[in-house]
Amino acid sequence: MLIDTHVHLNADQYETDLQEVIDRALEAGIDRMIVVGFDEKTIKRTMQLIDQYDFVYGVIGWHPVDAIDFNDDYYDWIKDLSKHPKIVAIGEMGLDYHWDKSPKNIQKEVFKRQIQLAKEVNLPIVIHNREATADVIEILKSENAQEVGGVMHSFSGSPETCDEVLMLNFMISLGGPVTFKNAKQPKEVAKHVPLDRLIVETDAPYLTPHPYRGKRNEPMHVKLVAEEIASLRGITYEEVAKQTTLNAERLFKL
Repeated sequence: MLIDTHVHLNADQYETDLQEVIDRALEAGIDRMIVVGFDEKTIKRTMQLIDQYDFVYGVIGWHPVDAIDFNDDYYDWIKDLSKHPKIVAIGEMGLDYHWDKSPKNIQKEVFKRQIQLAKEVNLPIVIHNREATADVIEILKSENAQEVGGVMHSFSGSPETCDEVLMLNFMISLGGPVTFKNAKQPKEVAKHVPLDRLIVETDAPYLTPHPYRGKRNEPMHVKLVAEEIASLRGITYEEVAKQTTLNAERLFKL
């Protein structure tokens, strides 16, 4: 039993073989998957998938790269869709300073609005952070995001930053990079974070774990993430699978 807490089954990369991808995940013991929609197209597809599959849940929000496209109509739309019983969080939201499509001030404003939305509908939030850690933490604090809590998706920060976000009522999610040989910080965090505050993900079709790096990722590979964490911590895979599943169930009220 394992939950892939962040996967993009709504991506075009699965257009021709989605059922086979899902079947492989189920055969590998991945019994629930949380699909993340982050713009108009992927949100619509997320809503279809959560109605189609009993074991698929959804997260919907607006990605910081596309913050410049966000408007009041999208805010109201996401708020309305969030009433669906299988929508378990708002996101992925946050800041991304790697790409420059959306100016930083607009990203910050859209991030704050979505935290407010999450508080309004009483759902946790899923954070995307790329090269913007200090500003992400500042906004989480200023907007009292700890009231709803959530998860730092695909966490790539230091153990010290990990401690900061844990104090803000957030969990840490690790994915494929923890398996990369040169990924020093994710491995340190995997050993550092309390096991009851850790969840696992693939972010598939992206961030494929070793030894399949460079190929399309799939939710079945979340097992490789859990196995690597178990190895790093010196505990069994079963312990990691059991606790991260309980953590995901608690966070997303599954």
